[in-house]
Amino acid sequence: MSLLAPVQHALAAVVAGVHSGLTSLGADPSSGATWCLSIAAVVVIVRTALLPLVVHGVRNAHAAARARPHLKALAAEYRGRTDAEAVRAQMAARREISAEHGMSRLGCLPLLLQVPIWIGLYHLLRNVADGQAVGALDGDQVASLARATIGGVHLTGHGYLGSGSGHLAVVLGLAGTAAVLSFVTQRYLVQTNSSATDLPESMATAQRIVPFVSAGGMLLAGGVVPVALLFYWACGGLWTFTQSAVVWRFFPTPGSPAAARRAEPASVAS
Repeated sequence: MSLLAPVQHALAAVVAGVHSGLTSLGADPSSGATWCLSIAAVVVIVRTALLPLVVHGVRNAHAAARARPHLKALAAEYRGRTDAEAVRAQMAARREISAEHGMSRLGCLPLLLQVPIWIGLYHLLRNVADGQAVGALDGDQVASLARATIGGVHLTGHGYLGSGSGHLAVVLGLAGTAAVLSFVTQRYLVQTNSSATDLPESMATAQRIVPFVSAGGMLLAGGVVPVALLFYWACGGLWTFTQSAVVWRFFPTPGSPAAARRAEPASVAS
């Protein structure tokens, strides 16, 4: 059994459960809208469950920003000292500073937890597209999903080239939406809510190219993954954009351009 089988079965239970609930309310079981809502439910449920970790990550980013000047001073104090005693003393001092400011190593955990979900959903949809029942998604629902379309394009289909220009428009539209949301989120919300002070040039350069790599990856993947997964990515991108905008606006990281922008009205008023 695959290591991701439990993830696939959990996701299948969510999709199948929402789909069954919608059909019991009178929705067409083979409608693209019904299946899109079922897939969107995965985004809502998963991302809601991860909100406590997101809050933890925001607090950790603030703690790291407050600790950065102290860590910089510590590095300057021990610069050039490589003996074992100095290394131990510096590590102990770093731990003390981290503990004093409440820093944690779990800041990127929400993103890491989403990786197996992305992979699991990809394999789930690929298996369903091949006509395989997975967990709670029985044969009837698999056949129903195979008939479901969005804009005339089957949700289990994939690739930019298909049945005419309409197929290209739908796939490119979904992939493009996911790519634009990813680029805007990374470039204008995440980067401006991060302090680049004292960052090595290599890391600063990497930060600048991340939005382009992320958006480009979405567009490339658009030619490979099922249309249903592109829809999931677009919904997930919208959630991430909204969540990042809230953090950027109301909880900016100290020392970041977003924090400086928020402080401007107060400075003008005074």
